[in-house]
Amino acid sequence: MADFARQRQRMVERQLAGRGITDARVLEAMGTIPREAFVAGTMHEFAYEDSPLPIEAGQTISQPFIVARMLQAAELDESDSVLEIGAGSGYAAAVMAALAACVHAVERHPELADLARQRFEALGYRNIQLRVGDGSGGWPEAAPFDAILAAAGGPAVPDVLRRQLAIGGRLVMPVGETLHRQRLVKVTRVEEDRFEHEELDEVRFVPLVGSYGWSEQDAAPVPAMEPVAARAPVDGGGLPDLIRAAMEPLPELDDPAFGRLFDRYADARVVLLGEASHGTSEFYRARAAITRRLIEAHGFTIVAVEADWPDAAALDRYVRGRPATRDEPIFQRFPTWMWRNREVARFIDWLRRHNAGRPAEAQAGFYGLDLYSLDSSIRAVLDYLDKVDPRAAQVARHRYGCLMPWSKEPAQYGRMALSAGYALCEKAVVQTLRELLARRMEYAQADGEHFLDAAQNARLVSNAEAYYRAMYYGSAESWNLRDSHMFETLEHLLAAGGPQSKAVVWAHNSHIGDARHTEMGQVREELNLGQLCRQRFGSAAALIGFGTHTGTVAAADDWDEPMKEMDVVPSRQDSYERLFHEAGQPRGLLDLREGVHPDLCRRLAEGRLERFIGVIYRPDTERWSHYVECSLPRQFDGYTWFDETRAVEPLGEEPRTGTADTWPFGL
Repeated sequence: MADFARQRQRMVERQLAGRGITDARVLEAMGTIPREAFVAGTMHEFAYEDSPLPIEAGQTISQPFIVARMLQAAELDESDSVLEIGAGSGYAAAVMAALAACVHAVERHPELADLARQRFEALGYRNIQLRVGDGSGGWPEAAPFDAILAAAGGPAVPDVLRRQLAIGGRLVMPVGETLHRQRLVKVTRVEEDRFEHEELDEVRFVPLVGSYGWSEQDAAPVPAMEPVAARAPVDGGGLPDLIRAAMEPLPELDDPAFGRLFDRYADARVVLLGEASHGTSEFYRARAAITRRLIEAHGFTIVAVEADWPDAAALDRYVRGRPATRDEPIFQRFPTWMWRNREVARFIDWLRRHNAGRPAEAQAGFYGLDLYSLDSSIRAVLDYLDKVDPRAAQVARHRYGCLMPWSKEPAQYGRMALSAGYALCEKAVVQTLRELLARRMEYAQADGEHFLDAAQNARLVSNAEAYYRAMYYGSAESWNLRDSHMFETLEHLLAAGGPQSKAVVWAHNSHIGDARHTEMGQVREELNLGQLCRQRFGSAAALIGFGTHTGTVAAADDWDEPMKEMDVVPSRQDSYERLFHEAGQPRGLLDLREGVHPDLCRRLAEGRLERFIGVIYRPDTERWSHYVECSLPRQFDGYTWFDETRAVEPLGEEPRTGTADTWPFGL
């Protein structure tokens, strides 16, 4: 359940006030008008992103900052009469209606005009008049106007529009000699025949088509409206050549030399290996090759992955040659293919062979960092307490009973906790964790081998309770709880392994790249595992991202939908991925550590778009659902590139519970 009111306030604070919008009336209006009501339902979740969004008729709704910038420049008064040219979705007109006495809006697309009228009616805006027509000529019969704002760019400010300004009136519109790049200008009519001109920001708008603008033939097609100042030049200014010169070619994934090229990061205590999607074979195979090298040659003994702790614990028992604790399949929760795939199975088999014959302290373990497994973690805690302290198990059952109605569908608990207005089970689950940890020495003597597992499951239940409650208050809070839990789990693993322990982490780029240098941290107030590792370990944390240009990926259309093998849309022109594609290297490693390639890193540091594909892939809304603005060399210490990639090979559905010869994957 999206909290749009909270998202609006964050937009006002971070995107508007934080970037120089000072007009209190503009900030108040944009903090009130529901932008989500002016886009299609499929785009609601992106309504408060810092970017333009697609609307009907192949047009766009402007970036919030650009709307605010134009309104602040127009200096609207509550008694003003305003003309808007290019009403589009109706959003900007609605904001103007909150600031001025009356708004006249012109839109040349009948489809957009009809939808805008419906929105005005539904939301109760009574001071907006809208008509279909050629906006380049204004609305002469309603003139003079105290302000005119054009949401489309022309080759010059039409004199016919200037003449429709009242004395003292302000006109704000984009102007440029080319279709694709303009500068925002402000024209003030100071006397009958005297106008003052002021140039503002460089921008990119859709063209102003009409008798006093561009012709239909000249104007089609053009890119969607975007603020050019926020994007790097499309041609990269020679960056592909610099990347090609600096990037080290990688051998085939099965070549032992592949892993050796990552020895430069082996001095770190934590090496975090990313992925640009949860369903790309090359990313899994590369991480496996790097991890094998770090384990064999550099003494790493912890492999911690973005997976549920109980399921990963079953694999940990397998790779250490220990018996299963129960006859139960693993990784059965969506998305099953993320860990139930051939690539992971091959690595797990290698890890079992590596550990065979080694003493327990020299073996490498496999651990889950995530907190989605509420139900199975509750069961694991109770199983452990049944063995070491049956009376405590009875108390824990009573406490966890608060969560049991929701343990199969924990998101329902979040909705219930929200409607109840308090954390229904927080005290109970936290108290169980505290008591378990307080008696750690006693329990360790009774069953020390499994204490770490039980303690982590108790911690997971506590954090998961908070997570599922927070997810209904806002995405940033729940995201931060999840990544903080993963970091705390990693810290506990390192502490349990002793001061010389070293860990390899497998997680998505969005978790292992430093969030402080991405839109996630700078706009959405999200932290992540990579940021926390850098803050805790400094240069002893190595963050290595992965990327691709095109190919196929295993993903779903929506949560709990079937997995598909989808085509990956070729990367956008204004993305980091396109720079690497144009560098022409099929596979490569770019070392981004400080001082290695200073000139290139300085050039790459300017913000660009970076693609993130998770278990859900929506090519139709890719710009808004899968691209985030980042600073790559500040986000990562290295970047591993595969120009074309293919989907992982899933193991398939579990046909029955596992048996001794098919455990751990049951196949």
